Amino acid sequence: MTDMRAALFDRYGPPDVLYLGRRPVPVPAPGEVLVRVRVASVNGGELLDRAGKVRLVTGRTFPKATGIDFAGEVAAVGPAATGVREGDRVWGLLGRRTGSMAEYVAVHPRQIARAPENLTPEQAVSLLAGGTTAVTALRDKASLQPGERLLVRGASGGVGSVAVQIGHLFGARVVALAGARNLDFVRGLGADEAWDHRTTPLGGLGRFDVVLDAVGTRHARLRRLLAPGGRMVAVTVDFDRLLASVGTVLASTVHGSGRIRVFSGRPDTALLTEITRYAERGDLVPVVDTVHPFDRIADAHKALESGGVRGKHIVRIA
Repeated sequence: MTDMRAALFDRYGPPDVLYLGRRPVPVPAPGEVLVRVRVASVNGGELLDRAGKVRLVTGRTFPKATGIDFAGEVAAVGPAATGVREGDRVWGLLGRRTGSMAEYVAVHPRQIARAPENLTPEQAVSLLAGGTTAVTALRDKASLQPGERLLVRGASGGVGSVAVQIGHLFGARVVALAGARNLDFVRGLGADEAWDHRTTPLGGLGRFDVVLDAVGTRHARLRRLLAPGGRMVAVTVDFDRLLASVGTVLASTVHGSGRIRVFSGRPDTALLTEITRYAERGDLVPVVDTVHPFDRIADAHKALESGGVRGKHIVRIA
């Protein structure tokens, strides 16, 4: 097999710009492995990329690929690659590049880990990006402690649904903001309280030791909910009001430890292995909204953009 199917787009625009094209199967460089991709999930950053909202970074060279996470198995091991064998079931993330919505990807072994044995590929990939983001945000950036009060905004989505579970696992009292139809859903994931984000005044929620925002708007108002010594982590910003949103984040540095922390994660094997361990222990429940066939990837993007999502939209590649 010399070529493969891959999700591509030739211009920025709505989901319908996506199509299935052909690309050469990547040849693993020294130290890399080739992974046959079974499934990948749609993440918010890919919507922004496809729509052209980060074109200053992504540029105007086309066609462009999409997708950052994947689950599958090792198809070939390149020269000097160690720690994996052909046939191993793995999951991983591409880091700062895209292209996992394809039948094969070439990656370094540090970008993958053994996939959870108790989950299907579809279930596993639903936890991947959200799990690594939530652990990095709550443990590494916010230093969440048992007994602290945690607010998760966007609690039913791909990151938020895992952040609720991670917060509960870490012993926090979790307060979730989500759509009305998803309140019982996020309570079932471990939220101690769940409130409708459309009708609940933020000021009535009290103070929080940690705020995790997975939506990207109203950062200044959210930061005012912090208790003394509180920490806020935003996993995205408002790309429709980018300058104002970034300005709010930068201005928050005057608050020292109470500043708004924004980060771009680069998960490695150690973190991926930790998420595998949580999944196999039953500490994390996979949340799959819908599984889409590869040739309907545009529908997956449309569904995520429409909002009200529960967990992840998954694309079955193989």
